[in-house]
Amino acid sequence: MADVRFYHLQRKTLEQALPPLLQKVLERGLRAVVMAGSDERVEAFNQLLWTWDPAAFLPHGSHRDGSADQQPVWLTAAAENPNRAEVLVLTDGAATGTAGAGGFTLVCDLFDGNDPAAVAAARGRWRSCKAAGHQLTYWQQSPQGGWERKG
Repeated sequence: MADVRFYHLQRKTLEQALPPLLQKVLERGLRAVVMAGSDERVEAFNQLLWTWDPAAFLPHGSHRDGSADQQPVWLTAAAENPNRAEVLVLTDGAATGTAGAGGFTLVCDLFDGNDPAAVAAARGRWRSCKAAGHQLTYWQQSPQGGWERKG
């Protein structure tokens, strides 16, 4: 079973929260797959990771780039793990049903806490993950910009 962490975005957008999260994954010597809701979002994330901080570098790739096995961060709209990642980052309401597949030990589900539909969908994913026996934790953005474990 995977450790599934739900990240409730309230003070920062996904585009602001995703790069630092991926940076922490890489600092720990892990690989990640970022699953987006569409190929267009994959391309938007690809551009974001190249430009988010001029002083930082987040090595990543997507189908457009190829060489998945050499990419520490793989961007995709499909349920896959071609870079043998330990961490799965779900965005855009992508299904956590992929948590147990692909050898992921950690799943990070990032959702927009300012969108009632996204919150309701995240609650449904939480229930599904709980029923599947995954270890669950819930995180909210703190006023200082970090994350606080809740519940």
